[in-house]
Amino acid sequence: MTEPRRPPDAAYGVLHRDPDGTAVEAAVEQVRRLGYAILDSGFDADALRALSEAFDATRARYLARHGEARLRRLDEHNTLRAPLLEGGTPFLGLAFAEPLMRAVAALIDGKFVLNQQNGVINPSREPYNQGAWHRDLPYQHFVSSRPLAINALFCVDDFTHENGSTWVLPASHKAEAFPSDDYVRRNAVQVTARAGQFVLLDCMLFHAGGRNDSERPRRAVNHVFTIPYLKQQIALPPHLDAAALTPLQREVLGFAYREPASVDDWLDGRERRTG
Repeated sequence: MTEPRRPPDAAYGVLHRDPDGTAVEAAVEQVRRLGYAILDSGFDADALRALSEAFDATRARYLARHGEARLRRLDEHNTLRAPLLEGGTPFLGLAFAEPLMRAVAALIDGKFVLNQQNGVINPSREPYNQGAWHRDLPYQHFVSSRPLAINALFCVDDFTHENGSTWVLPASHKAEAFPSDDYVRRNAVQVTARAGQFVLLDCMLFHAGGRNDSERPRRAVNHVFTIPYLKQQIALPPHLDAAALTPLQREVLGFAYREPASVDDWLDGRERRTG
């Protein structure tokens, strides 16, 4: 059998290069260069089983609370908004998975906040509202030298070609315009991942959910981490008990970045930070 070909190990004329590193560092390097990577969460089988059960239980409560008919009318029936507010500890722990925190801290300079956490369901053989090309900072056509936001899509189920795993356009976070149809056909890549892994994306990377031709819905939990200048999709601090959270959790969940209600509120905040 012919051995698979491999690229050369040697290089010349190179003055600067990225060093080899840990799995997290390798994922960070690929996100910087290609805009996407796969990252293991580090959760064991019991933790993954608990998250799967929590996803289904939380979705059932969510549908009962908001009404499935209303959610279908709004095309929101395949989305579970802010599950950490409905499902509590499992989803909070997911957002703060240690490898994920290390990767986001390496990719976003300085402070960052959890802008949104959403459960997403790619239904079996039905239209899917994430099945069109988009950026997770939609309607924006600028590029930046460093990420403003990172998407971390946690795979509750395996992501396979059959069940509609995510399509990406590699390095499209480096170009302002969406490419031509011909370019998309020639360069789109469908990314597969195992349950328990994160699909990391620079939020300016164009991507889309695939068509699910399997017999079962495909479940995931999406996280978007942003620089603090971007407002949260849903304000999280008013619904959380600050005393039950660590300093890091309070920071990432946005407690330090709420809009002041008045000039006095602004000045009081300044006083607390400088006093």
